Amino acid sequence: MSKNNPGAAPNIINRARGPRGIHGPVEKAKDRKGTLIRIWRYMEKQKATLLVAILFVIISTLLSIAVPYVIGVVIDEYILPKDLLGTFRLLILLMVIYVLTALFTWLQSFMMVRVSLKTIRQLREELFSKFQSLSIRFFDKHSHGDLMSRVTNDIESLNSALSQSVIQIFSTMLTVIGVTIAMFSLQWVLALVSLLIIPLMIWTTKKIIKYSSSFFIKRQRDLGELNGFVEEAISGSEVVTLFGKEKMMFDKFSDVNERLRHSAMSADMVSGFVGPTNNFINNLGLGLLIGVGAVMTVKGWSTIGVIAAFVTYSRQFFRPINQLSSLLNMLQSAIAGAERVFEVMDEVPDIVDRKEAVPIKAFNGDVAFSDVCFSYEIGKPILQNINFQVHAGEKIALVGPTGSGKTTIIRLFMRFYDVTSGEIKIDGRNIQDYKVNDLRKRIGIVLQDTFLFSGTIMDNIRYGRLEASNEEVIEAAKMASAHQFIKYLPKGYDTPIQSGGTNLSQGQRQLLAIARAILADSDILILDEATSSIDTRTELEVQQGLNNLMKGRTSFIIAHRLKTIENADKILVIQHGKIIEIGTHEELLKAKGFYFNMYESQFGQLH
Repeated sequence: MSKNNPGAAPNIINRARGPRGIHGPVEKAKDRKGTLIRIWRYMEKQKATLLVAILFVIISTLLSIAVPYVIGVVIDEYILPKDLLGTFRLLILLMVIYVLTALFTWLQSFMMVRVSLKTIRQLREELFSKFQSLSIRFFDKHSHGDLMSRVTNDIESLNSALSQSVIQIFSTMLTVIGVTIAMFSLQWVLALVSLLIIPLMIWTTKKIIKYSSSFFIKRQRDLGELNGFVEEAISGSEVVTLFGKEKMMFDKFSDVNERLRHSAMSADMVSGFVGPTNNFINNLGLGLLIGVGAVMTVKGWSTIGVIAAFVTYSRQFFRPINQLSSLLNMLQSAIAGAERVFEVMDEVPDIVDRKEAVPIKAFNGDVAFSDVCFSYEIGKPILQNINFQVHAGEKIALVGPTGSGKTTIIRLFMRFYDVTSGEIKIDGRNIQDYKVNDLRKRIGIVLQDTFLFSGTIMDNIRYGRLEASNEEVIEAAKMASAHQFIKYLPKGYDTPIQSGGTNLSQGQRQLLAIARAILADSDILILDEATSSIDTRTELEVQQGLNNLMKGRTSFIIAHRLKTIENADKILVIQHGKIIEIGTHEELLKAKGFYFNMYESQFGQLH
């Protein structure tokens, strides 16, 4: 569904739904292992920083493991014998250990944040670069909001997981191993008692995490849909207001928002069982440990200091395991987001350079369409057997009813899409033989829907040729009749433009777009309703500038105002994707066919 179609909104709501989970459809991760491997490939490029972070983890873990042992020694060797001086010395040692543990814990977090941010920066750059390489067809199939969600929300989820979860999971594993070794070194019987509940804890955690993972995938996708709907609603706000559909849009938004709430609640609710369940099992294990320890102490097989150390070790052992649940939840969100990011990065552009593609610095301007057919969807032809030839320097007009295929012809010429069959040639060579970027650089185009970027007026005109001087920019503006309104703006050519040019009128935006095309100085010119938003008086001025621009250049003009193309060298009349008439203005009027009727409908009965 086209992202710019306000009518697409209901499809966001009413799409088919699959097997349902607690609150809605359940989606499985496609390739969790493969996604983790791909994430690691980005991280391993910073091995040195990772190794330093791991070193700090090892140091902080060893220091924290030493604490319970020192506490046991303090109790048995100094507190029970009432040695206050010795107790004070070991308390100072404990304080030093705590300070060093805190320091190295901060350092490991700092190093991991560096790794995360550099990884995310590269991932964002590659994703944005991928967007630049994908064809128009891809963007026609995805809403802007959903794609923006992948760049922002999904990557940010991955950033949080890399900076927090990864190093914490490693620290947890290291702590568990270190504490286990320490416990067996102190008293193997109590160590076995402490570990009795581990299989039960692992089993319950694994079951809950496995069940909840699908809901995290669903939550990320619902979030992308919500962003897509919001973007579409904001873009079409004028239409919504015009037809008084605010309540309908709010109701649909509420529906999408409710689905996101359901999926988010499902993910958090199911995964939330891990913490309380593990705490309950942990407390059972702690009670068992104290009971067995008490018996062993009474029998003389252990000491109070060892029991105290084991209680502390038990807390150290199970605390990270309990934290692991929230870390795994964060990691699942990151994997779900990363999968959506990699989905885009795995897209194969359908418009690419052939291996033997040749560069081009200039075109003469001879153009030929030979038996060109095209369909956006299989079985639904848009263009059928389009045949025509254009000699260099000629001015060709494309006219016909809305939806007849005029703009599609231009899109094929620019290689926004490739033809389904037939071929398009420039200077006797198939356009697919040229490098795509070179082809588009040599073709200037002014679209009906003008888009301006944030920046100044000077910057936006210079977008046509970045190396152009200020004088060249101003000259292009004069040719486009844009200079007349620019010079009266508060800051002239340095006037800031809001994103999309919303602080300018539609006509002013179109004048800037024409100036941009003039500055580009391309070999072939395309004007797609280039003067449709300009008043009649200004149109006369712009038309003179455009006529000067088109001299010596092959030009294609799409126009509904037939007065603007009366002097075209050739007019192609298109209906239902077919060329039904070709000729000059006078020839077509004499033929009294479809073009004659169109002209008569605009200017009254001809005599």
